[in-house]
Amino acid sequence: MKNSILKYGGYGFVLSIVLFLLGLYFGKGVDLSTQEVVGYLTIIVSLVFVFFGIKHFRDKENNGTLSFGKGMMIGLMISMITAMGIAIADLIYTTTINPDFLEEYKAAMYAQGYEGEIPDYSSSFMAFIMFITVLFIGLIISLISSLVLQQKK
Repeated sequence: MKNSILKYGGYGFVLSIVLFLLGLYFGKGVDLSTQEVVGYLTIIVSLVFVFFGIKHFRDKENNGTLSFGKGMMIGLMISMITAMGIAIADLIYTTTINPDFLEEYKAAMYAQGYEGEIPDYSSSFMAFIMFITVLFIGLIISLISSLVLQQKK
């Protein structure tokens, strides 16, 4: 189980960072709503390894059987590793690459007509929110994957 988690979690970790950086590179000058869609696609594509990790464990390490609970545990652990990749990339982006991100985000939101107050979040808090967001989406993918892949002998 540990091998599947580390292998597929590592794939998700690396892919999330690569896609995050590609999104930054190609997303310059793109409006916020498009960047948001690209961000969610990055999360979902990176979390595809949850399904493959659970399937690998079932087929290669557990003799073709998988309980729902074991699938959920594997999926959540892979999701956590992937979420760390996106959170780290977000933290590096908002502290090193673009430390003015929050101010630029606020300006863009107000320019689009948003009238509420946007708090001054720290970079570490924004990275934590990204981690929780990815983990929540990973929970959903783990749930679906575990239901689809569970198999008893």
